[in-house]
Amino acid sequence: MTTQHHGSCLCEGVRFTIEGELARIEICHCSQCRRAQGSAFGANIAVETVKLKFLSGLDLLHRYASSSGKTRAFCSICGSPVLSERSSLPGVVRIRAGLLAEPIAAQVESHAYVDSKASWWSIGDGLTQHPEGI
Repeated sequence: MTTQHHGSCLCEGVRFTIEGELARIEICHCSQCRRAQGSAFGANIAVETVKLKFLSGLDLLHRYASSSGKTRAFCSICGSPVLSERSSLPGVVRIRAGLLAEPIAAQVESHAYVDSKASWWSIGDGLTQHPEGI
């Protein structure tokens, strides 16, 4: 039997499933992720688009080109960040881990862009820290 994970935005207008096991969670501390999430970091899970199915709200997703080759999508009703896409990684999106219904088995793998992390946040989990991207 295939594992299926469910997720949604805050207003539940955007609902989706992910088929199969989840990749490990990547924590990104870059300034763009911090601003996009309104927090100290973004928690992302890479998902192959063939494993991602939107049950509702695909029409609610608003896309924003945040930098060259990178698009972020968020719910146009509640503002929840949903995913990001990179032109350099076709067929893969990064889903925001906080949207998934608990419990999930995926664990945090590492921290990226720690050289630009929020000054008020301490990383104390002992995981690998990358000064820049992964």
